[in-house]
Amino acid sequence: MSTELFNLTGKTVLVTGSTHGLGMAMAKGLGKAGATIVVNGNSSQQKIDDAVKLYEREGIKAVGYKFNVTDERQVIDAVSKIQSKVGPIDILVNNAGIIKRTPLEKMEVADFKEVIDVDLVSPFIVSKHVVKTMMARKQGKIINICSMMSELGRNTVGAYAAAKGGLKMLTQNMATEWAKHNIQVNGIGPGYFATSQTAPIRVDGHPFNEFIVNRTPAAKWGDPDDLAGAAIFLASRASDFVNGHILYVDGGILATIGKPSNEN
Repeated sequence: MSTELFNLTGKTVLVTGSTHGLGMAMAKGLGKAGATIVVNGNSSQQKIDDAVKLYEREGIKAVGYKFNVTDERQVIDAVSKIQSKVGPIDILVNNAGIIKRTPLEKMEVADFKEVIDVDLVSPFIVSKHVVKTMMARKQGKIINICSMMSELGRNTVGAYAAAKGGLKMLTQNMATEWAKHNIQVNGIGPGYFATSQTAPIRVDGHPFNEFIVNRTPAAKWGDPDDLAGAAIFLASRASDFVNGHILYVDGGILATIGKPSNEN
């Protein structure tokens, strides 16, 4: 009974931005729990095809669709194709995102708007067109990938923090409006993870590496696989009465004020 709560066999999951990184890590977890993964990206069809092959090598059923999550027409067309060729989307993970590290006083308005468009507007667009079928079927799960920047600020990431803070509130409002249709909308807020993108700053002696290790009660960077459990929980029957919640997977960073650098 306990394991059955987390079984996703027969479910179709659309994970935006799932050709690499944390999106792929979460999608792998969902796939290994039995779900069919719909892989999305916008850079190239080849990258999507390569990602699908990687999932399949791990025994995960996957299909790929290239579309821009900020383009409503492309989203409408893609959702229609997915639901006619693969099946109704049972679970949506709004993971696609970008960050531009620029001090606010130096940031171009166009760059600020691009971050907001990808990180905040696109979850609205995709959810809007996926949720209609969920409402008709009276069931569904939506997981928005938020951030610790949904709660905290940090130098040079003002646009990203504004978007992720907005995404937290959008998550709560989606939950408020759609709960009556037996749809649960929650968020995951990753902390700092060991990925290829963070590799250059995770070397011993790098100031940011020391800052993160010292700032995190777990005293380490997260492993991308650490996100799989949170994703499976929020995608499964185990979370059927959890709604509007942001689950932070951060090694305890948000629980503490931190410690002096010379404290063990």
